[in-house]
Amino acid sequence: MALDITELYNVSSGAIKDVAKTAATNKPESYADQGFDNLLHTAIDNLVTTNDYLSDAENEKIKWALGETENTHDLSIALQKASTALQYTVAIRDKLLDAYKELINMQI
Repeated sequence: MALDITELYNVSSGAIKDVAKTAATNKPESYADQGFDNLLHTAIDNLVTTNDYLSDAENEKIKWALGETENTHDLSIALQKASTALQYTVAIRDKLLDAYKELINMQI
């Protein structure tokens, strides 16, 4: 079962759209042409993006808790972006682990 990045454009979250656009623009003609190095760098970039969203959400929570801002709108947006990006990252990780387990269990 292959993951089609273009299906993610239907999701309303900006975090997933950003990641999907990056992956779609970096997508070669076929996955056979794409080296493991490129795949690894794309995965690392997606992890960095997820980490950035989580850091932004934490910073917004701290600002709100200290009373530096009363704008709960920015806080809720940052929390939703972080949550969606983390859910996407965990889903990709789970798919990769399932694929790895399937490869390990193959009979040669």
